[in-house]
Amino acid sequence: MNIDWEREMEKRREELLARTKEFLAIESVLDESSAGPGAPFGKGVAEALEYLLDLARRDGFETKNLDGYAGHVEYGEGEELIGILGHVDVVPPGDGWTTPPFSPDIRDGKLYARGAIDDKGPTMAAYFALRLIKELGLPLSKRVRLILGTDEENLWRDMAYYFEREEMPSMGFAPDADFPIIYAEKGLLDLILVGEVPDAEEEAGAEVWTLARWEAGHRLNMVPDRSRAVLEGSGDVFSLKEKYQEFLLKNRIRGYAQEADDHLLLVLEGRSHHGSEPDKGLNAGLEMARFLKTIALDPEGSRFVGLINEFLVDDFFGKKLGIAQEDDTVGPLTVNAGLFRYRRGGERKLGLNIRYPIRGNGEDIRKAVAERVRPYGLEIGETDHKPPHYIDPEHPLVQTLSRVYEERTGEKASLLAIGGGTYARALNNGVAFGPLFPGKEETAHQADEHIEVEDLLKAAAIYAQAIYELAR
Repeated sequence: MNIDWEREMEKRREELLARTKEFLAIESVLDESSAGPGAPFGKGVAEALEYLLDLARRDGFETKNLDGYAGHVEYGEGEELIGILGHVDVVPPGDGWTTPPFSPDIRDGKLYARGAIDDKGPTMAAYFALRLIKELGLPLSKRVRLILGTDEENLWRDMAYYFEREEMPSMGFAPDADFPIIYAEKGLLDLILVGEVPDAEEEAGAEVWTLARWEAGHRLNMVPDRSRAVLEGSGDVFSLKEKYQEFLLKNRIRGYAQEADDHLLLVLEGRSHHGSEPDKGLNAGLEMARFLKTIALDPEGSRFVGLINEFLVDDFFGKKLGIAQEDDTVGPLTVNAGLFRYRRGGERKLGLNIRYPIRGNGEDIRKAVAERVRPYGLEIGETDHKPPHYIDPEHPLVQTLSRVYEERTGEKASLLAIGGGTYARALNNGVAFGPLFPGKEETAHQADEHIEVEDLLKAAAIYAQAIYELAR
């Protein structure tokens, strides 16, 4: 059967873009304050899930909503099940957007919005791919499920809930990374380091400042783009402000100091990036720590700042923590310090997102980190661990997707390994498949996140053929 997949998807261009913009306009960020029955991760995430399920019902698909934790859209017949795994939740938008992050905007051929490429845009492309197969009446010998997750950007509680109740696909892909095909993903280890901060004692000397509060970051898998530190004391405020401005100018960093009656507020603006590549962003928390080390602080503030400088500043690969390692498949271990919280007389918290090679051991890494931070009064609290993922390049899934990609693009389907984590690892046999084409700018988790409109259409056409080839 000879089908012009690109031409068929082009016929659906306007509707695909309209539905994608509606989908992106829903602020589907984790919000536990609005969580409840049917909305375990907040009202916005539940609304996004129901939006796509309702669209599918109106288009004649079988759908299922599993208590707001996840859902699926199903088509086809047969014993075997093919899975396409996308997610409707997004990371917090952060600062620095040209246009509002939940007001989708197309300019210069690019669709801008939080979730445009991670992962609401590609999920909608996969939905239209499945709908195209249905509308063309193509015969399938297997069932296909577009499985919709809701907690991918956090703890994956959605996938645990879903697969405790639903069958595991025999194979499938996640449209949530890069083309051609990602067959290997690093292990993911999230660590929250916590400790209690006693009330700071008065320190002799007029030039000692008390670190009263300090915060940076929204999620462990994002490079923090903004940091705020509050200093209290009776020292020379003018000199401190001048020193801070010199630091910002020397390092070409944006920020400012704001004086109040009883404190000095320092604000530093970094540059967000995906936590899998911490060296490509500008970590506002680490840069603030670098400056705070240069001034005389109270003992507890100095201790917390010292920890960060000793083990994290100027090192994204775990050498200072004693956990550095790499392999030829996925490259080096990386460490992203994604969350900083400090309050005098209260809690101190540091969140690390560690991504390690295929043959690494997550428990050994956890123990090594715990040993390093213990002398600083911190211990490991919450932990989330996802082992590395790998699928044999000779697997029929990889072979089929490679052929489809090469037919649709005319380019070789080179296999890739990444530090990011996708729903591919939720499957026994899964890979990540697009939507970012080789050479295109990666903007996931960044301000002005976007996807090129033509690439969205092209990816949808590739997904349509891929689903058909896997399920026919």
